[in-house]
Order: sequence, then structure tokens, then C-alpha cells
Amino acid sequence: MTNIKIVTDSSCIIDSERMKSIDIHTISLSIMIDGVIYANQNELDSQEFMSMMEKSPSLPKTSQPPIGEFIDLYDELGKDGSEIISIHLTEKLSGTVNTARQAAQMSKSNVTVVDSDYIDQALGFQVYEAAQMAQKGATVEQILAHIEDVKDKTELYIGVATLENLVKGGRIGKMVGAVSGFLNMKVLCELNNGELEVVTKGRGNKTFTKWVKTLEEKLTTYSVNCLGISEADGKDIAEELKASLSKMIPSIDIPIIHTTPLVATHAGKGAFAVMFYTN
Repeated sequence: MTNIKIVTDSSCIIDSERMKSIDIHTISLSIMIDGVIYANQNELDSQEFMSMMEKSPSLPKTSQPPIGEFIDLYDELGKDGSEIISIHLTEKLSGTVNTARQAAQMSKSNVTVVDSDYIDQALGFQVYEAAQMAQKGATVEQILAHIEDVKDKTELYIGVATLENLVKGGRIGKMVGAVSGFLNMKVLCELNNGELEVVTKGRGNKTFTKWVKTLEEKLTTYSVNCLGISEADGKDIAEELKASLSKMIPSIDIPIIHTTPLVATHAGKGAFAVMFYTN
């Protein structure tokens, strides 16, 4: 039976308890802030990064891993004849998955690259399921089919407390950003096929707490497999949302995890994300 190894990137977040039961290999995106390049995001404390980002006059810049790092990792993992499934963040936010595809063609190993269409814990859902199946002896075809099923049943919502970073990054019109900041506008978006789509907007955090009531109603029609909350200095609202959701689905453990510098760079200070996948 051919062994299968799972690769992902540093934008992937998996709850520490779940990580104990799987074996994955992670390649790191780099980030530059104030002229200093951090080749590995683990070099940056998440809270320290938020402070640095807030004080920096320009938006931090993220970069995909060099193709050579992918090739070296794939070659090393495949030395023993293992096949590799490499699952990465949406290409709408980074060229990482395309670099992985190029590396797969150049590697000596048998590599299949997957665009998750997601990021953060939503990417982690696919990686976790793939790693679990690999340990149980599933084939590449079986794992890929299940990844697609998880992707189809995943939803990710992002609450943006300030549009400053989205404006700086060119992901939203400057006029909209200026008006929204003036009105203390909060925006709730859904990540759909790698694109951010506005779900609701309003003034103050009540925008988010009202929305969670809509989410609760939606979740009553689903059997939730896993649900996670990530935040970028948005811990207070994240805790409030968790309390509401936990009352409705007490059987599901809901981790709150500080997101990666890559996600924080795009979403900005005070942001949070709620993501889940269903059976």
C-alpha cells in the first residue's frame, strides 16, 4: 500500500487538540514589515505582529514560498515512494497554490496539488480530513473526493472592524473605505469561491451580534461537523459569538484562535472569522 503524505502552508490553522492526531508538513509563506522580511511566520509572535502592523505606515507584504522550497520538500517526502497531496490557500489571495503546481511538475515525487478555495481554519478542515484519511490507508482518489465534499460543505464568514487594510491592499474601493471609516461601519463578508462578498453592514458591533442570530437559524438546518472562530485582536466579539453559538450546539467544541499574520494583514485589526463544515 502506497503511503500518502499531506502538505499545506502556514496560512492553515488547525486546533491544537486536532493537531495531536495527525501528521502534516507545512511550508511557510514569508511576510515583510517595516523593511524586515520574516521567512517563517512562526518567527513573529501574533500579538507582537498586530502591534507592529498598527504602527507601520504601510501594509505588510506577504510572499509565497520559493518554488525551490516546494521542490525540495516534495522530493524529500517522496523518497520512500510516498505520494503527496498538497493543499493550499485560495489562489485569489496568494500565488502559493500555483507555485506548488509548478513545483509538482518539476519534482521527482508524485504530487497532487489542491486549491482549497479557503484560508485559516477553513483550509485546516480540508487538511485535517485529508491527513486522517491518509493515516487510515485511503487512496489518493478517495482523499481528493472527500476534500471536495468538505469544501462544498464549508462556509466562512469574516467580520471586518476597520476597512483600512482592505483599502490599502486594494481589495475595496477607497471611497467606500473612507465613508465606512467615518461612519464606524462594520462589514460582514462571506468568502465564496475565494472572493469576499458583503453579507451585511452597519454601525458598531451590533452588526455582528445581530448577524449571529441569522447564523444560528441557519445552523439549525445543518448537522455541524466542526466550527471554529479566528480573530485578529477581535477577542471580545469572538468570545461573544462563541457564547451564543455554544448554547445552540453545545456538543461542538468551538476553539478561538488568533489568526496568522497573513490573514491579519488582509483583514485588519479587530477582525474575526466564523467558519464551519457540515456532514
